[in-house]
Amino acid sequence: MFSLDARLQADTLFIGNLSFCRVLLMNDTRYPWCILVPQRNDIGEVFELTQQEQQQMWSESTLVAGVMQRLFDADKMNIATLGNVVRQLHIHVIARKTDDDAWPAPVWGRHPALPYAPEQARAVTGQLAKALEEHWRA
Repeated sequence: MFSLDARLQADTLFIGNLSFCRVLLMNDTRYPWCILVPQRNDIGEVFELTQQEQQQMWSESTLVAGVMQRLFDADKMNIATLGNVVRQLHIHVIARKTDDDAWPAPVWGRHPALPYAPEQARAVTGQLAKALEEHWRA
């Protein structure tokens, strides 16, 4: 059974499960920011996945990035894996605007997170879930 890292669990809001990755929303109103987590335990690096799993992860990351770019009218999409704090493999998909709080610098560590209010969280996760609804795993 798939297990999500405790830090990811604490810092994100659940959106849904694609065929390979769990899609989460980073709980920070400063940036539309999704986290995709391949649903495999004990994986910390991309190269630990099979080639097919790598292709599926990339396909799902670009799918989410395209949806986010359209929904949030992003000027630039940032897609990255770091894993310096959370070892579990995860992909950051961040919709950037030239007027956001960190532009043009990376978002990591620039400012403390500004969590979504409950109604905001429902609205954003709902918007993303609806945009991705035909891709959710049954």
